Amino acid sequence: MNLRDLQYVLAVADLGHFGRAADACHVSQPTLSGQILKLEDELGVRIFERVGRSIRPTPVGEQILGHARRAVSAADDITALARASRDPLAGPLRLGVIPTLAPYLMPFVLPIAAEALPAAPLMLYEDLTANLLQALSEGRLEAAIIASDPGDPRLSSHLLFDEPFFVVLPPGHPLAAKTTIHADDLDPKSLLLLADGHCLRDQALEFCGHPNRGETAGADIRATSLETLLHLTAADYGITLLPRLAVGNDLGLIGRLEARPLEGDHHFRRVRLVHRVNTPRQKALALLAEMIRKGVPEGVERLDG
Repeated sequence: MNLRDLQYVLAVADLGHFGRAADACHVSQPTLSGQILKLEDELGVRIFERVGRSIRPTPVGEQILGHARRAVSAADDITALARASRDPLAGPLRLGVIPTLAPYLMPFVLPIAAEALPAAPLMLYEDLTANLLQALSEGRLEAAIIASDPGDPRLSSHLLFDEPFFVVLPPGHPLAAKTTIHADDLDPKSLLLLADGHCLRDQALEFCGHPNRGETAGADIRATSLETLLHLTAADYGITLLPRLAVGNDLGLIGRLEARPLEGDHHFRRVRLVHRVNTPRQKALALLAEMIRKGVPEGVERLDG
């Protein structure tokens, strides 16, 4: 068993195809398939099974994949540690960002980060919080920008900023007469929400006092983007909540919409940069956090630490 074989196994698991995995690993398909067969013979178990034209891990293969990811990640950390000892600011930074932040924050951050970290280009991955944290724990990311507390002692955080929420209303809505809106003013049944898995959905329900009523609070919508929610709001299908950075960008798409700031408990979300406690890229990530605080536009409260 060697790291190369484990990398082959992970490539097949991630791509679901021996040919594509061989291309990704820059070897021929017979070479990759042969090495995986040798590994299976050595272990005395099958890691993959064919179901029709698809390939999927066996039950024991799923467990082997978990160990393989940790082993490959640990080897990558050794390489990164050695590189960091020579130049802690050198080498790409694989950065995850949640979808409700990426399009609004990163255009401001990328130019500043490129100037401050010229030898550490950012490689961006947009995904839901749970998926980013999983990739982080497996070593597939160096850091992630999220809007919730990961609650994991293996992870460390740099607080970035607090981002207030706004209520977005269709034309002529009665709440548009108010300068600010409180949770008590909202009808949860009219609230348009993102699909399950988006932390913004949970935060919206928490603000409305329904932290555990995701199935009963909110209109019958499970959108996957803020833009969808805005178009539905413009069509008078309901109202929605939008983070401050998105307000400045997306209301221009539908100029008739009204936005009012929230007041009361849970009226903002706290955005942070999280990474593994033992990452060898701590100096680069601390500098990145500083650059994000500098790059974030007006309308949010920058945080220390």
